[in-house]
Amino acid sequence: MNNLNLIIQREYLARVRNKTFIVMTFLSPLILVGMFSLIAYLSMLNNSETHTIAVKDDSDLFKGEFENKEEIDFVDVSSISLEEAKLLVKEKEYYGVLYIPNIQDNAELAKSIRFFGKEAPSIGILRQIERTISENLTTRELISRGLDISQIKAAEAQVDIRIENFEGMRTSKMSNYIKMIFGGAAGYLLMMFIIIYGNMVMRSVIEEKTNRIIEIIISSVKPIQLMLGKIIGTSLAGITQFTIWVVLGTVLLFITSSLTGMDLMEAQPQMQEMDQVSNGEIQQLIVDITNLPILTLIIFFLIYFIGGYFLYSAIYAAIGAAVDSETDTQQFMFPIILPLMLGIYVGFFSVIENPHGTVSTIFSMIPLTSPIVMLMRIPFGVPWYELAISVIILFVSNAGIVWLAAKIYRVGILMYGKKPTYKELYKWIKY
Repeated sequence: MNNLNLIIQREYLARVRNKTFIVMTFLSPLILVGMFSLIAYLSMLNNSETHTIAVKDDSDLFKGEFENKEEIDFVDVSSISLEEAKLLVKEKEYYGVLYIPNIQDNAELAKSIRFFGKEAPSIGILRQIERTISENLTTRELISRGLDISQIKAAEAQVDIRIENFEGMRTSKMSNYIKMIFGGAAGYLLMMFIIIYGNMVMRSVIEEKTNRIIEIIISSVKPIQLMLGKIIGTSLAGITQFTIWVVLGTVLLFITSSLTGMDLMEAQPQMQEMDQVSNGEIQQLIVDITNLPILTLIIFFLIYFIGGYFLYSAIYAAIGAAVDSETDTQQFMFPIILPLMLGIYVGFFSVIENPHGTVSTIFSMIPLTSPIVMLMRIPFGVPWYELAISVIILFVSNAGIVWLAAKIYRVGILMYGKKPTYKELYKWIKY
């Protein structure tokens, strides 16, 4: 046990004292915050840009229909020809020309409207134009059929379905996407940490093996102690790095937001349809975020980080012991990455549609995918017994995988000059 503590201490100090580790620990939050700040600035810059669109309306049906907005200015050029309008747009570098031909039939007119520009217009701008034209043509068609528009508008029923759970707690229509964002971020983050720190363990084993240091170390400690020491020491270094990232990143976000006055949380592109969302719906979204089981997500992130990391790091350590160089690891990497990627895809394509369905539930129990899929399910609410079963299966599997990996490790760590096959690895397990 004392040897194991010494190995953990050695591995931990070797990691945290490494110059690359120190630089990336403090540089990564700066890079991320800088990236978010740049995205927020570019988003604000993009939203402040105004596009001028020339309207050539030969039908004379849309005068005053196109209203100027913050991002769009409409200029009427109906008095000149279409070719002149195109030349004018090129000369003044307008966004494009909207051409409405002189056709009386609404159905034919709807198919004949064209937009000329240097490049295709954005989806948001195109939808605004189409909505304006569609509403105008629909109104004209109803009037031509002798219908009273005022009565039709008065008869329109605005349906707003309220969503509540059985306890009476109200949720927004976007709540599932909010939950998926939080769960997906946690699952993806965990996958990245497993890959990064698992590779650290594998490289450490390969380095000591190729330098023949392992032959000296192995004379003093048991192979399983050495393997566990590397895994635990690297995991503690990873937790230390992650904690520094969270604290430093939060402080930098707050400082940057205070100094620049930019809301970095609004760095995503704004959809044009957001103007249809009521203030009540936005407030409900905020309530949904505050009602998320954040504490549960953080606790189980740590639990699944430890369980998932130990599981995969044992496999990484066994691979590192079996090969002589990183080049030789390629044949073994795909079986490791596959379940991680499968967990991500199952999470994004199955959990959001049916978080409590058969596929989501099964993959949240399989130890190779449960750390990712279960984290994605937690924001949707998971029964305690499912969490307990998933964690128990994960840690029991950990014991089995660590035992198998140790069998490969103790043989492979002293093997040189031969690329192992899966058949040989199976023989090593049987020794």
